[in-house]
Amino acid sequence: MAMFAIYFKEINSFFSSLIGYIVIGTFLVLMGLVMWVFPEYSVLDNNYANLDALFGVAPMIFLFLIPAVSMRTFAEEKQSGTIELLVTRPISDWQIVGGKFLACLTLVVFSLLPTVFYYITVYQLGAPQGNLDSGGILGSYIGLLFLAGAFVAIGIFASSLTNNQIVAFVLATFLCFMTYMAFDSLSRLPIFFGKTDDIVQSIGISYHYDSISRGVLDSRDVVYFISVIVLFLAATVLSLGRRRWEK
Repeated sequence: MAMFAIYFKEINSFFSSLIGYIVIGTFLVLMGLVMWVFPEYSVLDNNYANLDALFGVAPMIFLFLIPAVSMRTFAEEKQSGTIELLVTRPISDWQIVGGKFLACLTLVVFSLLPTVFYYITVYQLGAPQGNLDSGGILGSYIGLLFLAGAFVAIGIFASSLTNNQIVAFVLATFLCFMTYMAFDSLSRLPIFFGKTDDIVQSIGISYHYDSISRGVLDSRDVVYFISVIVLFLAATVLSLGRRRWEK
């Protein structure tokens, strides 16, 4: 119950200010431009009904949008001094972290829900109508949810390390970028050969996101994402614990 109290407090905080509305609005405007306006991505200009642009560009938007959502979770609490009240209450660090994690993830889900209308629209535009890989689209949505969960966990961890929201945003963006794209780039270096390049590539998030986006829900990809989320949430709990030990 304590975790859900934290959860509802965070959700109320998002929507009692402009944060929630700005995040959802920004995401939908950017995705609308990508899907229907920008010529290199637009469904109308490509004459091919699919949602590849949505699932290809959304991770890039998440790289900046999710750190913007999560940067305040602990940094603001530290800056205002309310973190001291929070950690001294009869509630475990895991419940605090879990409540904030679920709240941030819920906001991202709210951002994704309206994109279902894109699916309905593209479904109608297909020739013949409904000529879409619905299984692949469902897999891509699941992949986006796992990706969002990983980025939120990273963002919360970054926020727990500082009392400055800007620093938390920059650090979270850097960590999200590194875990998402860096290993794929590293695997192309000539120092890796044989199967070592595949191993290095598989450490990165993009490898597993692309795998799920193909519509195949492999248990290895699911375990990977859950492991990344738990790892960064555990690191956040340790960060909070360190503060408590120092006190």
